[in-house]
Amino acid sequence: MILVVLGTHELPFTRLLDEVDRLKQENVIQEEVIVQHGHTPYKSGRMTLKPFVSYEEMEALYDDASLVITHAGTGSVITGLRKGKKVIAAPRLKKYGEHNDDHQLQLVEAFTAQGHILSWNDGNRLEAVIHQASHFVPKPFQSGKQRLQEILTDFIDHA
Repeated sequence: MILVVLGTHELPFTRLLDEVDRLKQENVIQEEVIVQHGHTPYKSGRMTLKPFVSYEEMEALYDDASLVITHAGTGSVITGLRKGKKVIAAPRLKKYGEHNDDHQLQLVEAFTAQGHILSWNDGNRLEAVIHQASHFVPKPFQSGKQRLQEILTDFIDHA
């Protein structure tokens, strides 16, 4: 199963869903596709669409996915990485009215440069990235959260 995640941002991201739906229609994608589409209105007879799901259901969907295609929201990307999934992140772009700014481009650049994810960017063909994913071995992700907590605790203890 391929999981497509759009998160909870209020602006629509139909560009990604149109592309996945096209690939499903053309049988480029043959697996089941489940989409968490949030506030993006969409209709398709080829994909299972869910506006919002519980935390538990989202965890189960990530667990069951062979591939995660997601907007480049930090939580959505990191959830896939923590679960050891192959992740294709697609940044929402301001020029298409998908976000207020282009900060998702920075997240995608950082995570792709470190070898954690693949990305689908404006002008690229999603089917090429999906093909690349079949051979992609993501570099394991380790959060710096614990190290940051240690630094803060040490600072507080010695202040």
